[in-house]
Parts: sequence; C-alpha cells; structure tokens
Amino acid sequence: MKLGKISSLDWSLYALPIILVLVGVATIYSTTLGTNRFYLTYNQLIFLGLGIALMFLMTFYDYRNLLGLTRSIYITAVLLLVLVAVLGKEKLGATRWIDLGFFQLQPSELAKAGVLFLSSALLTAHAKNWTRTIIWLVSITALPLVFIIAQPDLGTAIIITIIVLSLFFSCAVGRKTKIVFVILLIALAPLSWISMREYQRERLRTFADPERDPRGSGYNVIQSMIAVGSGGIYGRGLGNGPQSQLNFLPVSHTDFIFAGWSEATGFIGSLALIALEMLLTWRIYKILSVAKDTFGQYLSIGFGTMVLSQTAINIGMNIGLAPVTGIPLPFVSYGGTSLLVSFIMIGLMQSIYLRYRRSTIS
Repeated sequence: MKLGKISSLDWSLYALPIILVLVGVATIYSTTLGTNRFYLTYNQLIFLGLGIALMFLMTFYDYRNLLGLTRSIYITAVLLLVLVAVLGKEKLGATRWIDLGFFQLQPSELAKAGVLFLSSALLTAHAKNWTRTIIWLVSITALPLVFIIAQPDLGTAIIITIIVLSLFFSCAVGRKTKIVFVILLIALAPLSWISMREYQRERLRTFADPERDPRGSGYNVIQSMIAVGSGGIYGRGLGNGPQSQLNFLPVSHTDFIFAGWSEATGFIGSLALIALEMLLTWRIYKILSVAKDTFGQYLSIGFGTMVLSQTAINIGMNIGLAPVTGIPLPFVSYGGTSLLVSFIMIGLMQSIYLRYRRSTIS
C-alpha cells in the first residue's frame, strides 16, 4: 500500500505525547536542580528523541502485520521477565530491571504491550467457543503476572489486568459470561491479599489512614499531598518548590512527579496536565471509531485504557485517593522503557488512523 500524504496524519496524536514529555522534563529539571541527579533531565531528552524516531517508524508500519508476530513478541517479553529473576538489578527494594550498561531495561513494561498484542489477536481470531477463548485469555495474562508480582511490581500487574478486562468486556461475549467472569474475579480477591507481601498490605492500610504511620509507610503520601497543596493556585515556579528542593518529596521524577509539577505550577498547572492526559486518551479512543478491523479496535481500547488507568491511579496516589503502587504517569514520569513502549503504541495508533484516512480518500 502506498503511504498517504502527510495531511492524512492525526497531528494531535504526535503533539500531545510530546508536550506531556516536555512537561515531565520540566518537572524533572525543577525537582533535581542543584542536586547530583540533574543527569535525569538529559536522559529523558534522549529517550524523547528515540521515542519520536520509533513513533514515526511505527506510523508507516502496517499494524496488521503484527497479527503474525504477537506470539513472538509475547514469548520474548515473558523470557525477559524470567531473565529479570536471574540477572535483574535490584533498586529501591525491587528487582525489575536488566542492566544493559547503557540502558536499564524494564521487561514488565514490554509485557504490557506483549499481553495487549496477543490478547487482541486472540479475540480477533476467536471462534464461537468462548470458554476456550477465556481460558487462553486468562492463561496468557496469568503467566507474566506471576513473574511481575514476584519482582515485586504490583502496579504493573494491576495495569495489565485492567487492560485485559477492558478487552474482554468490549468483545462480543454474552452478558451471562461476563457476570460469571466478574464473580470469578471477586472470588480471587482473598487470594490476591494472601499473595501480597507485608509492605504491600501496609500500603493498602496506609491508603485508608496515612496518619497511622506518618514517618513510615504514610510518609510518601503525606509529603506528596503537602507538595500538591503548597503549590496554591499558580504554583511556586520551577525550581522553587520547598518540598522538592529540600528532598521531602520522594521519587519526584517517577511515582510522585505529579506532585512536583503541582508544587511548581499550582492548581492551574495541575488542571492543564490532567486535561492533556484526558485529551490524549480521547484521541486514542477515537481510533476505535475509525479502525477498519477488530484488531485495530482492540489495540485502541487496550492502549487507551492503559493511559487512562495509569493517569487516574498515579494522580490518585499523589493526592491520597489511591494506594501507592509505583505506577508511572504516562509520558510524564521518568523511565526509558516505559516511554519508548508508549511512543511505539502512539505510532501504531497513527498507523491505524493513517490507513483509515487513505481508504476514505482513495
């Protein structure tokens, strides 16, 4: 197929994630100014450049070719998760990264895409035997979750589960089957609590009452809420936030980057950031209405749900409305693997849109 004209692209799908990354870079710059972590700003700019290149590359790649590659991508992601257990680098009490020397690879981020691709392909090619389809769907979801929870990375496990649920509830399965599926999930809830580590249970208890341990498990949430509140209406300006500059705000470049941005730009800036994330989510979901096949529709649903759920949970944990689970803010939080995978997904969304535009023009 001949590539369409440049006017056939949805430029908002390019602009919104790039703006969000620049917001993240500005926040990282603000919170690391005068510290020995200033290199994080340069690293994120490098990731931005690589991400843009991958985004353009995937734009002109026919997303339908992925149907034949989904199993290979999934298996690769699972094998990398196994490799983490053997050669993984521990950081902040978790083993989630493979040290490549020039890059810290986080396979759990690749697993999000792997599960999304294979689940979308499975639902696209499903027969009328929904029982078998559900068994396969649960199996391909559970396998990577075993390794991800063991790292431990409860946040990514939650996001992958939400992605698969969004795909399942959007497919043409009967209402009774969906009800049975929900009942099974509810029945598994006690097992999830048993499988959690004690510090993960403590985070849930702290979510209910952050003041129960203000210098321990509740410290991060309390400091984050103070940072958000100290920004006021217009903020204190980049590099001028006391919570960030005095190192009261923990991991301000990843989990609590929203609090760092809020402290610097205030209520107005916070609303602007949320609006950007919601606009991006809307543009991704918009692909659903123009996709010419079910595979493209499932990719749009899954990626849109990923962006929406990560945004809601990350901001929620920054303001005490969700437990702290280490979920990054899409395109804003620092992280090479997460950012590159997200830009690849943006390119695939553009690929779906581009082929729709060419089919309507020709």
